[in-house]
Amino acid sequence: QVQLVESGGGLVQAGGSLRLSCVASGSIFRINAMTWFRQAPGKQHESVATISNSGSTTYVDSVKGRFTISRDNTKNTVYLQMNSLKPEDTAVYYCNALVGLEPIPYWGQGTQVTVSS
Repeated sequence: QVQLVESGGGLVQAGGSLRLSCVASGSIFRINAMTWFRQAPGKQHESVATISNSGSTTYVDSVKGRFTISRDNTKNTVYLQMNSLKPEDTAVYYCNALVGLEPIPYWGQGTQVTVSS
């Protein structure tokens, strides 16, 4: 079993920054891609940023140039640096990790990010 624990969410004014962290623990053989998703009230679940095991990254268009995803494989941790935050970035942010050879997806419990205007 694998556990993902997010941290770093909070309330920030528009234009501000937050850094989210997600630590994976448990029976980890190999962590493949790690992704940050978000879900805002009344909106669909959205993939925000993904980083592969080798460090390749992809972003949804709405966050390009503002958000940066990174990972530390020695710590089984993925980060999301969020700059120039906008009210429309308000959402619960979830960490996802694909683990093992199959691979199997695991999810964190989510962390709330609220951006005030």
